[in-house]
Parts: sequence; C-alpha cells; structure tokens
Amino acid sequence: MSASRLPYDFHVSHDTDPSDTLLAGFSTFGLAGLTAVDYLVDHLELEERGHITADGLPAITPFENGRPRHHTRLFSRPDLDLTVLVSELFVPAAAGKTFSDAILDWTETAGVEEVAILSGVPVPHGPGQHRTFYIATDDYRESRLTEADVPPMGNGFLDGTNAAFVERGLSSSLGVCVYVTPVHAQVPDVEAALRLINTVDAVYDLGVETGPLEEFAGRVEQYYGELAERIEAREGDSAEDRMYM
Repeated sequence: MSASRLPYDFHVSHDTDPSDTLLAGFSTFGLAGLTAVDYLVDHLELEERGHITADGLPAITPFENGRPRHHTRLFSRPDLDLTVLVSELFVPAAAGKTFSDAILDWTETAGVEEVAILSGVPVPHGPGQHRTFYIATDDYRESRLTEADVPPMGNGFLDGTNAAFVERGLSSSLGVCVYVTPVHAQVPDVEAALRLINTVDAVYDLGVETGPLEEFAGRVEQYYGELAERIEAREGDSAEDRMYM
C-alpha cells in the first residue's frame, strides 16, 4: 500500500493482519516516544512483522552487530491485540501527511480501529507538568480515556505526522490519540519515556515492568544521541517547539 505525493513516497509491507490497535513512536525531539515503543517491543517480546520504505527522503539504514535493519518496522505477536510501529526515520513536517496517509491507507484496508502515538514535546514546563497529556478524537476518548488518569493537553497546534493522523481521525471512524509529555534536552529522555510507557500500560493493561528501562536506555544512549543530532541538523527551526501550550 503506498501514498504518492511528490517528491515523497512511502510503502507499507506487512506479513500478517495487524491488530485492532496500532501504537506508534517516531523520531521527534527528545526521542521519548521512540524510546518508549522500542522498549515495549523488547519487553513484550514482539516479533517483526513488516516494515515501511521511504523514497525522496535522506536515507538511513540502522544496523546492530553488523546486521542492517529497516528504519521503520512493525511488530506484534499472536496473543496480543497490539501492533507497534517503531520509526527511526526523521520525517520532516512537509512529508508528514504523505507518510501518515501511507500508514492510514494501510490501516483502513487492514481494519485497524485505533491509532495511539507516543510523543515528547520540547516545551517550557515546571515539575508539576512532568506527566502525560492527551490530544484525542471523541471516539478514542470515550473508548479509552473516560476512567484513565490522563489529563487533556490545554491548547496549541499539531503539525506534521501527528497532525495528519488526528486529521484522519476527525473525518473517519478511526480513533486517534496522541499521548504527549514534556521532554528535556538529554537524549534519550528516560523519565519522559517512562511516563509514556506507564500511561499506555495503564490504558491498555499491558503488564509492563519498567524497572529495566534505565539499563535499556543506557545501552541505546549513544545510538539515540547520534540519531538526535541527525534529527536536529535536519529539523532546523522545529515547528514542535511552538505546538503545545
């Protein structure tokens, strides 16, 4: 399934039917969402079931112990109704709608019912704001958040990939939620990732043990630090700095 809007093109390949819920983390400032979903894949012992390729963007091919992998991968397991998308590719705001359209066209064809995105936001904040907030469509909020201890984000603007996902949710039956938490400059922001993991664990009752997260983050700190430098170099004047209030 592909979505073409020159000069960008994305293609989704998946071996099995996805779950009803897609949980995603992308390469954005602080990498809290990416760290969180990467940890969930590791802790929940999910298996790679698909990937997304991209044309028209600066290519990256991650590797570990000499073995290359796709930059954007889909993970699941048969006994868990959750598909996790892990994207190490920086997608600029200009390509966000094309990227999300490719994913959303695939989810629509596959019958996915809801999408949840984990994201960090680099906004000034005090200690009292060290928590997770949500921006969600009405159907997602009524289905998942009526009894959850997650406050709504006050006001602001979504941009890029996150905005395109929510926009699709507003005009279709797909439930969409962006879980956001303030992030600091260090990469990865382990505390921010931990907040996101605790939130999605409470909402979806995943039974995640967060104790090993510090060790996990230590193993990937250098790698994610280099990835963040690449993102900052390409991102320049980040729209995300002005998105939330």
